[in-house]
Amino acid sequence: MRGLKWLGVAMLGMAAMALAADNTPPEGFTALFNGKDLTGWKGLVGNPKTRAAMKPEALAEAEKKATEKALEHWKVVDGVIEYDGKNNSLCTAKDYANFEMYVDWKIHQGGDSGIYIRGTPQVQIWCNKVGSGGLFNNQKNPKNPLVVADNPPEQWNTFYIKMVGDKVTVKLNDKLVVDNVTMENYWERDKPIYPCEQIELQHHGSNLWFKNIYIKELPAEEKK
Repeated sequence: MRGLKWLGVAMLGMAAMALAADNTPPEGFTALFNGKDLTGWKGLVGNPKTRAAMKPEALAEAEKKATEKALEHWKVVDGVIEYDGKNNSLCTAKDYANFEMYVDWKIHQGGDSGIYIRGTPQVQIWCNKVGSGGLFNNQKNPKNPLVVADNPPEQWNTFYIKMVGDKVTVKLNDKLVVDNVTMENYWERDKPIYPCEQIELQHHGSNLWFKNIYIKELPAEEKK
């Protein structure tokens, strides 16, 4: 009886450690989500081209209003970012150039989302036969993932994303799905991808869940 009691306490302890491990970055990475609130995140205003055309004061005011609205729909529940599908994308307050990134996500059957990098759509998240992780808006360069590596709907998945220059590599659940592919500029097709911009959790009208969002910034000369 005493042994069973000890085993029960040990199991509770392991469960507590597993919970504590969420949103704790690996060595060399920084947590973009602290597991408690949405500090470091903001609501979406426009796109890189339209934001660049705004005066700083106007942009700051628009972002303030967008963030207030976003926080009505993007919530933190038990260490997870939950979205009700009824507002707009959630964006990092800071811009990023070259980086490695991890993010855990899950989505319901028929859902649609993605990760914007450099403010640009997108590393695809969805539930269909094509699979997630592709660079959905590419036209000249490969857009579909190399393999389908998604877990079933409403189960957690893990992206590893590396962006250096205009090249993107993506692993989904430890399987390579995008191999050093050029990411095109969706907003201005005649220009290369922006050198430094925000990261966005894309709104597409679906319920979404994210956690364990980690980033390591890389120098400009970093090569694959």
